[in-house]
Amino acid sequence: MSEPSVQPAVAAATLNDLMRRDFALVIPAFNEVEVVPDLIRELREAFKRFDLHGEILFVDDGSTDGTAERVLEEANGWDLVQVLRHRANKGKTEAILTAAAATQRSYLVLFDADLQHRPDEIPRFLAELQEGWDMVTGRKVGTYEKQVVSTVYNAMSRMIFKVPVSDLNSMKAFRREILDGLNLRHDWHRFFVVMAFAQGYSVTEIDIELLPRRAGTSKYQGIFRILVGLLDLTSVSFLLAFSRKPLMLFGSVGMALVVGGMVVGLLSIYLRFLHPMLGFPPYIPPMGYRPLLYLVMLLETLGFLLVGFGLVSEQIAQVRDEIESLRREP
Repeated sequence: MSEPSVQPAVAAATLNDLMRRDFALVIPAFNEVEVVPDLIRELREAFKRFDLHGEILFVDDGSTDGTAERVLEEANGWDLVQVLRHRANKGKTEAILTAAAATQRSYLVLFDADLQHRPDEIPRFLAELQEGWDMVTGRKVGTYEKQVVSTVYNAMSRMIFKVPVSDLNSMKAFRREILDGLNLRHDWHRFFVVMAFAQGYSVTEIDIELLPRRAGTSKYQGIFRILVGLLDLTSVSFLLAFSRKPLMLFGSVGMALVVGGMVVGLLSIYLRFLHPMLGFPPYIPPMGYRPLLYLVMLLETLGFLLVGFGLVSEQIAQVRDEIESLRREP
């Protein structure tokens, strides 16, 4: 287990003075008061050992156990530490956005408050950013409680989004400017990498050791979290694939239904009129031909509705593009 402690020292030796200062460590925290003393102590040691001078932004996400107060107490005047507060628990995505809005540093390093990763990993992420990468993600090494769920989720993400990293929900570092071009909704921090990668930002990954949680409980548990993750996965995949050209989805499905209705209509005409005229025994469905007529009406109605919905969606997409163009103008 000595290798992970050697790599940060090597990485830190390659960092220039600007990179040692031009970053903010973002730590979302919700009811993590028990781990705060160890967290502050180990951050102090790591920053001193590797000569780091970036900001440390604790985002107290509506904690009810005094997490923010304990951070200030343990920091005891450490001028690199700043505590940002949410009045209510909003989530990790909102915590990241709050921290990004509160700093002018060029790079953000996302670090969980539970100390399941070592602060000594920070120089390794900074070294990769210094090499020119826009984003660096950590690939967890070790066993953990939700490993099967995480493995399946990451495999699905790689298959759908074609992103060249294998772990999307771990420690990461990235250019702060990336957030300016993204619209991250609640819980979409898990898809930050794929959304940025789709816009052309580069990404790489490094192995990081996963440690057992020292205190407190995980904030992401239960079957409901799995369901939410799958629904968000569907939403983001739709956004990336069809948000610019929604008619590709709604129009193609609608036209398929219209064609299907025509085929059923022709089949019902054949069975009703042509089949007996050709000398074949008459074939009458048990309930007559009315169900086929209803099916034709259903397919044609749904088909034209979807095509119309696709055309309206195209207009909405056009308006959104125009608004984004206006926002980018100086």
